[in-house]
Amino acid sequence: MKITKVRTKLYQWNGPVLTSNTVFATPLSPLHFQSDTQAAFRFFSWLVVEVETDEGHVGYGNAGLSPDITKAVIDSKLSSLLIGENPLNTEYLFEKMYRSTVAYGRKGTVIAAISAIDIALWDIKGKVMKQPVFMLMGGRTRPNIETYYSRLYTRDLDSLQAEAIHYKEQGFSGMKLRCGYPLTEGVAGMRKNVEMVKVVREAVGDDINVMLEGYMGFNLAYAKQFLKALEPYNLRWAEELLLPDEIHNFAKLRQYTDIPLSGGEHEYTRYGFHDLLQTGALDIFQFDTNRVGGFTEAQKICNMALSHGVEVIPHGGQMHNLHVVMSSFASPMAEYFPQTEIEVGNEMFWYIFDGEAIAENGRLQLDDTLPGVGLTLKTEGLEHFIITE
Repeated sequence: MKITKVRTKLYQWNGPVLTSNTVFATPLSPLHFQSDTQAAFRFFSWLVVEVETDEGHVGYGNAGLSPDITKAVIDSKLSSLLIGENPLNTEYLFEKMYRSTVAYGRKGTVIAAISAIDIALWDIKGKVMKQPVFMLMGGRTRPNIETYYSRLYTRDLDSLQAEAIHYKEQGFSGMKLRCGYPLTEGVAGMRKNVEMVKVVREAVGDDINVMLEGYMGFNLAYAKQFLKALEPYNLRWAEELLLPDEIHNFAKLRQYTDIPLSGGEHEYTRYGFHDLLQTGALDIFQFDTNRVGGFTEAQKICNMALSHGVEVIPHGGQMHNLHVVMSSFASPMAEYFPQTEIEVGNEMFWYIFDGEAIAENGRLQLDDTLPGVGLTLKTEGLEHFIITE
């Protein structure tokens, strides 16, 4: 069996976007002259990769990180490396792509491009072997997948409370909110961020996990003071309070607080996570399989994390992450973005793919009999997309 075609499709959303109630800290928040600190972190396009074989198998992969640039990397650099190769040789093909691009890759867009292809190759492998990907990666480790609700974007406390209560009633055992007030608002903004956490904790009670997302928006001094103020609210974790390259500052912060620290959404490959393990920077890894290097690297990182007592709770829901969660004892739960109006970009996959797992009473199920990743492309309801091949 040989790969005969690699196609990329860029889905660009030109429909309505809800932004009025979405305000939270980002890496641009410390910069005083930024009028919209979230603009660079909204994304309204998505990339689909199709890998086809001479036996008629088609594998689907995807990338949400800089999809237009990722498309260019695949079309101009990676596709030619794959034609004529056996798609089942996933270890070899990852190394071929990684080593061919290492001079200008290693992280970011290039690894996202490799990840999308790797997911498509594992999709083919599952279809050829008539098994879901999670069965090929280690099999079922639990009857279903516990999820936490990931949204709570609003700064309005009444709306925040109502949303938290609603999703507790939907059966979610955890929920994650964002920091609505940036570093530039100082101590007053910090108090407001703490108040947001207090409102959610009081709304859901002590038996629900509450997590806080910092999205790289703060510095070490702020984070120390912030975590001290958050201690009464029993957070399951505090996420990405610092820039991802501040590995040693994460390690310092972890020694300072009893609140578990999470991150890794913006880290890449086994090499990046090895550095995080060596410095003792994080309690929880949150890579996204369609950024970190695909299933090939995700499996290696889970095994490393498990031996160091670090949990793996991937960024985003989506089937590529759910296969990792189901197959690894390192991963206790999954993130869940519900299908909503397009707001930040995390919602877009619901509009492109059929087959995504839908939470019931806060839990997800994967089908033991559905081969590959389990996704197909929608053929209807695409009127708000511009699709470029």
